[in-house]
Amino acid sequence: MGIAVIYAAYLAVSIGLTVVVASALSRSGRVFLVQVFGGDEGMVGAVNRMLVVGFYLLSLGYVALTVRTSVRFHGPGQAIGVLSVKVGEELLVLGALYLLNIAMYARFRRRQRPSETVAEPGGTVTREVIH
Repeated sequence: MGIAVIYAAYLAVSIGLTVVVASALSRSGRVFLVQVFGGDEGMVGAVNRMLVVGFYLLSLGYVALTVRTSVRFHGPGQAIGVLSVKVGEELLVLGALYLLNIAMYARFRRRQRPSETVAEPGGTVTREVIH
């Protein structure tokens, strides 16, 4: 099994996984952002696109940086082993980026929640209003 075949397989699997995860993130994120931005479709679309583009850039940048290997393959078993490690690393990166995007959505949501200011002895306290 040639090195070019391993590189091509790694790129195909990694790019495919990135597209699938980004698509799921975009669909799910859009629904969430509609609630956060009160139905402002323009803002929802813009924020959703920015998050997805950032996701693509980070994920595919990682793939581009890790595509090369210095391992000399001595059979298909070793080639598949190296490929599985590379794909596993990409899955971990995708998972971390996905969680980072979810954290961003949660942050947007917290900022959109109304708060109330209550005067208490010793100072003013701001509390979130829970509906």
